[in-house]
Amino acid sequence: MVFCTLFDSFYLDKGLALYRSLEKNCKHFKIYIYAFDDKAYKVLKSHNLTNAVIIPEIELEHEYPILKKLKEERSKAEFSWTCTPVSIEYVLNKYGEDNCTYIDADLYFFMDADILLEEIKAANANVVITPHRFTDSAKDRHLLSRSGKYCVEFNYFDNTDNSRQALTWWKERCFEWCYHIYEKDRMGDQKYLESFPSLFEGVHELQNLGGGVAPWNLKQYEYTGKKEHDSAPIMRERATGREFPVVFYHFQSMRYISENYIIVRSETHSKQTKDVLYRPYLQELEDIRHELKGEGVTFPVTQSYASNPLIKFVQKYVLRFKMKSLSDLYNLRQFRR
Repeated sequence: MVFCTLFDSFYLDKGLALYRSLEKNCKHFKIYIYAFDDKAYKVLKSHNLTNAVIIPEIELEHEYPILKKLKEERSKAEFSWTCTPVSIEYVLNKYGEDNCTYIDADLYFFMDADILLEEIKAANANVVITPHRFTDSAKDRHLLSRSGKYCVEFNYFDNTDNSRQALTWWKERCFEWCYHIYEKDRMGDQKYLESFPSLFEGVHELQNLGGGVAPWNLKQYEYTGKKEHDSAPIMRERATGREFPVVFYHFQSMRYISENYIIVRSETHSKQTKDVLYRPYLQELEDIRHELKGEGVTFPVTQSYASNPLIKFVQKYVLRFKMKSLSDLYNLRQFRR
């Protein structure tokens, strides 16, 4: 598969963890990485990532001059969301790839993504959108209305007219409006995806439950105690008993409360389920952070991508301590070798 992702130096640990998970599990892959600041670009280039093409952010700005203006008007997160469609389009245009799948930098693959490509080919899909898979609870219905049915985390586009029409429409909508504001039909780059099935041909909703396991749906699943290919945890869907291996997990919302402690915010009370997912990832992050520290790269404990000063303060000094389960708190010293 051909992937693209984007991140700045604050996400270097997660971005490198993503790359290593692909390298470990995927027989054949290529990933285009957009480095959103000079430090990220220099570090990524120095690591000589065999299956990666490192692209400086300025290349996107040369290709799409409007981005310079939008960068000044939007927060870091909002600007990154704005760039999602163009990051895919640029790969298809400049490098002539047959397809490109955008993946978030905080994903981690536990098995070969070919299983998802097989589904895409069987469906004869030109575009793939991944559902959040919220439950029908009152809380999740609220999340659905705010964030939308589909998640911008694994978004496949091939190089056909059907795909290009959808991609161009999405790009133009994000140029017009892409903010962290919850509206009826808009939220960042994400809610636009809800229009894809009605507006465009060849759109497929990813069916494999292993593609898109995340904190917002993890409570629906439980670890069976089994693994596929020695690394992919096999989950059981509580409602149906259906079993499936985790292809990738979306490690969203983790918050460091100090250099030695992190709250993972897994949304499940099952220690066994969260351990089988989070422990390998935290080990990978700590190994990478140790390597990067030797290269002069460190990470602040408090981070925020909000533009509003009040929201930024809350994110930095209040929300990062939010915890629903004591087992969501991990002592990072145990992962240091």
